Amino acid sequence: MRFSFLLASALVVAMPAVAQQAPAEYAVGPQYGTTHVYVPEDQFDSFVTSFQATFGGTTSKQGVFQVTPTTSLTKSQLVLTPAGTVSVFGFKTPIPFPFGDERTGYLVTDLDAAVASAVKHGAVRRLVTFPDPIGRDSLIQWPGGVNMQLYWHTTKPSYAPLATVPENRIYLTADVADRFVKSWVGYAHGRVIADDRAAPGVEVGEPSKTIRRISITSGYGKMVVFVTDGLLPWPYGRDMTGYAVPDLDATLVKAKAAGVETLVQPIAAAGGRAAIVRFPGGYIAEIHSAAAK
Repeated sequence: MRFSFLLASALVVAMPAVAQQAPAEYAVGPQYGTTHVYVPEDQFDSFVTSFQATFGGTTSKQGVFQVTPTTSLTKSQLVLTPAGTVSVFGFKTPIPFPFGDERTGYLVTDLDAAVASAVKHGAVRRLVTFPDPIGRDSLIQWPGGVNMQLYWHTTKPSYAPLATVPENRIYLTADVADRFVKSWVGYAHGRVIADDRAAPGVEVGEPSKTIRRISITSGYGKMVVFVTDGLLPWPYGRDMTGYAVPDLDATLVKAKAAGVETLVQPIAAAGGRAAIVRFPGGYIAEIHSAAAK
């Protein structure tokens, strides 16, 4: 009995240590994250023109496709700017459920593995993974009702790095904010770079209150989570993406000339200045620049 114990102990000591394998990372890069913009078909071209005029950049070739797994037809085009990319849809048919309320699309290296990882970290699938004309897609929902698309292309795209990385702007209540942050950070290999529990409420249209502002970075890009009481004046909460520009005033001048309406005039926000605008077709976005040094 003693010999068996000594032999077993010797075997345990002799066995080499097994290295812990790091969890897989599926992000490709922030330039492959696109905000999904749905506009009326008759305002499709007006939106594309105004967005490109505001931020610069290029567009992909416009086409008409079936991008959903059930019967539908939409105009579709990418606008690739130095400040961020949008996927524009102008449906010619009714939009099938659950499409239309996903805020962003993120390119991943392995779609099935990425979806499985998202589910493991608290997301739910809104439908089964399906093929599209150039790859495969899935729609998922995170705690708090945050809807996203994950996608994979048969032929890997090649986009230039962004000059400035946009912010995915998410508004949640305290009931679910920590759960969402834990889920997203775990899935995305993200990092909370700031968590201000007494940020000025004027940033979300509530100047008499304070809010919590959580800033996160990951391979997918930037994210800002606003934790509020939910009593938000319009248009706050409708702004899905915040675009960083070198000069806010100059950008707003270009935007106005392109038919963009300023809904919230520039205010001091998060170490700089920010405004909220509405593009032709109804897309609402935040634009910000850092404070001059």
